[in-house]
Amino acid sequence: MAPRDPYDILGVPRHATPEELKAAFRKLASQHHPDKNPNDPGAHDRFKEINAAYQILSDPQRRAAFDRYGHAAEQPGGGGFPGGIHVDAQNLEDLLGSLFGAFGFQKQQNRGDLRKEVTLTFQEAAFGCQRKITYDRAVTCGTCTGSGARTGSKPQSCNACNGRGKVRFTQGLLGLVGERPCSSCQGRGHVVTDPCETCRGVGIVAAEHNLEIGVPPGIEDGATTTVASAGNVTRPGKLPGDLELVFHVEEHPFFKRLKDDVQCAVPISFPAAALGGEVEVPTLEGKAKVRVPPGTQHGTVLRLKGKGIPRRTGGRGDQRVEVLVEVPQHLSEKQRLLLEELAREMGDEVQPQQRTFMEKLKDLFG
Repeated sequence: MAPRDPYDILGVPRHATPEELKAAFRKLASQHHPDKNPNDPGAHDRFKEINAAYQILSDPQRRAAFDRYGHAAEQPGGGGFPGGIHVDAQNLEDLLGSLFGAFGFQKQQNRGDLRKEVTLTFQEAAFGCQRKITYDRAVTCGTCTGSGARTGSKPQSCNACNGRGKVRFTQGLLGLVGERPCSSCQGRGHVVTDPCETCRGVGIVAAEHNLEIGVPPGIEDGATTTVASAGNVTRPGKLPGDLELVFHVEEHPFFKRLKDDVQCAVPISFPAAALGGEVEVPTLEGKAKVRVPPGTQHGTVLRLKGKGIPRRTGGRGDQRVEVLVEVPQHLSEKQRLLLEELAREMGDEVQPQQRTFMEKLKDLFG
């Protein structure tokens, strides 16, 4: 049966941009990954077909050859890649660049490290939690176990280095002899002449990875942690790089964090501020009551001990409750009369905040 058109496999038009190709590939690869479809025997073949289609269309030279010659470009002698030539150093670098490009990072000076943003709610950051995260990474090809060769075939020894993976060179006037990785085989000691149909000779493929992490209590916005060996495999046989997790904490509609304390603002009436009493306030764990002393002024901060953020050294911070004294905007006739009577009763008596204000004016103007 003739192979399917890679554009049809990815479901993109022939004029699709590299970004559209990448988005289609990642969506389909995630949807049809064998790990997500353990009871579907056809998932493995579909995943291989999707990966092979993306390898063709994500490479500008292979895409141009396919657009011109069709599937004949992929056959031996057809002028395409990799059917007509072996996977040499340059072709391997091109394939790796195409694959790593799907993950949004550059292959130059890359050790396989990845970076992922993790968003937490205010409560998750305060008390800690278990989180499952999903991300794409490069892993060893399961079809060829990283060799890059088609099933039933083997890589051939590199002629440039005689299979050593290193070549000798002479440097300087003194003729000092040293060794460096072979550029023909990238230090592998072999070249692939019959590429694996899944990874196209690279030895690594794109795969979705699930990871469960424990978020410690009290983590702050912008904090990072590293998960060893949870990054990309950059070359078959190499250990994966690390995964750096960057945590972002969502803003809370009511609370703000001040180091290990949390702060909220609670409106109270003028009589409650003047007479004092208990006021019900929200906390991170539900409702609680705070005592308001008589004569509490607008902006006063009260404290609820041990209702803040858990400390890593033990104990917890406090909750700060800022008191906002509300002035009524609409008064009934009776309320107006009562306030007028109160005003006459108080006369010119200076209240604490007013007294402080008058003293500052006196100091300022003499």
